Amino acid sequence: MLAYNDVLPKKLIIMDDEPYEVVSAWVFRKQQRKPVNQAKLRNLKSGSIMEHTFHVSDKVEEAEVENRQAIFIYHRNGEWVFHEAEDKSKRFELSDDMIGDAGKWLKSNTEVTVRWFDDEPVQVNVPVKVELKVTEAPPNTRGNTAQGGDKLVELETGAKITVPMFIEAGDVIRINTESGEYTERV
Repeated sequence: MLAYNDVLPKKLIIMDDEPYEVVSAWVFRKQQRKPVNQAKLRNLKSGSIMEHTFHVSDKVEEAEVENRQAIFIYHRNGEWVFHEAEDKSKRFELSDDMIGDAGKWLKSNTEVTVRWFDDEPVQVNVPVKVELKVTEAPPNTRGNTAQGGDKLVELETGAKITVPMFIEAGDVIRINTESGEYTERV
C-alpha cells in the first residue's frame, strides 16, 4: 500500500479495480490545513486522464503490471496484431483505442513493450526512437531559407511530420516517438 505522498509520477496504482499510471503529482498544503497530493492519472486500459486528490489518510494499492516484449505483425480493420518475442505462436490483438498515437510509428517487425494487467494486454510502448522511410516529399523550393526551411513529408506508416528541406523521398529518418519530431537522417 502506498501513502498519499508515495503517489509519484511513473508509479502504477489501482483505483476502482482499474490500473492507472501517475502522470504528475504535486504535494502541497493550503494555509493551515493538512497536506494533499493533487495527482493526474492515466487509465492504462482506456487511456483517459483524470485528476484525483489524495489526502493524508488515503492509502492506495500499487498495481502489479508485467512488461513483456512483443513484435508488431500487421494492422487490419482496426485490429493491431502482435506476437510475443519468445514465442511466435502466442498472438494477441489490440484495438485502435488501446494503441492510440503509438500506431503511427509502428511498422511490421517493430519490437515493442506491452504492459499486461490481470493477464490482459493494456498498453503498448513503442521505442523512443524509430527509423522510418520517407515515401512522399514535396520538391525543395527556393526562397528564404536563412532560418532553415521545413517541409511536410509522409512516412511509410502514413504519419506526416515536418522535416528539414534536404530530406527527399526514399530517405530513412530517425524520429522521436515521444515528441513526434524529426531527429536525424540515417
